[in-house]
This record gives sequence, structure tokens and C-alpha cells, in this order.
Amino acid sequence: MHADFVHQRIFLCVILQSMIIIGIDPGTRVTGYGILLYHPHRPRALDFGCIRPPAKASSSKRYLIIFEAIEDLIEKHNPEVLAVESQFMHKNALSAMKLGMARAMAILAAERRGIPIFEYTPKKAKKAIVGHGSASKEQVQKMIQALLHLPVMPTPDDAADALALALCHAHEVPWNEKCLNI
Repeated sequence: MHADFVHQRIFLCVILQSMIIIGIDPGTRVTGYGILLYHPHRPRALDFGCIRPPAKASSSKRYLIIFEAIEDLIEKHNPEVLAVESQFMHKNALSAMKLGMARAMAILAAERRGIPIFEYTPKKAKKAIVGHGSASKEQVQKMIQALLHLPVMPTPDDAADALALALCHAHEVPWNEKCLNI
């Protein structure tokens, strides 16, 4: 069954010249997601928003909520690839560990469905979207709005960051390699 799923993805990519990419900006309080339909001449946001586990939920329950929500998004949109923010050094080791666990939920959800996973630093995503890696959250939001022809600026910034990760991936890999690496 997995082979049929992969062949279907290759068909969609090569024949239809489009690809669905899910971008995830992980966090334990707020995990941003963005679903991008990438077509070389007109990328389009299919869906974006945030996963917000209840603040009073235990850590394990929060991770489960994040995992299940990402699984639901994958089931609904059937993306070809996952673009997720890569781990970075954090001053607070506990915060870094929690962020890593939220990342792991996205990676596991994608891996469970055989979806290829690509990781990008926030700096790389900002550079791909705005042109420099030190762009502000608002600059990223405004550029995502312009590039994806959105009627309003995507909020919160976690959702815009997730769309930026997806668009970064779309621009990062040459088109023919995107299709062959599915």
C-alpha cells in the first residue's frame, strides 16, 4: 500500500506540476501549521492556523494533542512533504527539550505516513521569504501575504512561520528533484 501512495505522489508532482507541502512551526503552547499548494507560477495557501493545547493540560497530553492534530491535517490534505523548523540552541535547556518534543510530534506524524521530512532553520526560512535571515515576524507575515495573495496578513505569526517553512522548501529544491525524492 505504501508503494501505491508514493506512486500517487509522484504522479501528482510530475503530471500536475504541483505539490502539497505542510509546514510546521513547533511549540508546546502554540504550534503553527501551513498547508501550501505549490505550483511554480502561483503558490496558494490551502489552510493555515495554530494548534493550541489547553494550558492546564499535562505535557504528555499536550504532545498527544499536537500529534493528533498534525495527523488530522495530513489525513485531510495528503501532503507530499513536511517542512519543519529545525532544532536550534536555546538558552534554557528545558525550553529546548520541550520544543524538541513538539518537533518530534510533527516528525512522527509524517514518518507514520511515509512523508519525507525536511528541516529548515528559522533564519533560512526568513531569508527565503524576505531576503534576509534577520527579518522580523511582521516582515515575514507581510511577505507571506503578498507571495500567497492572501486577503489579510496571516496571524498569528506561528501560522505565517509555518507557511514560510513550506514556501522555503518549495524554493529550496529544484523542481525535478522534488518529484524524484518523494
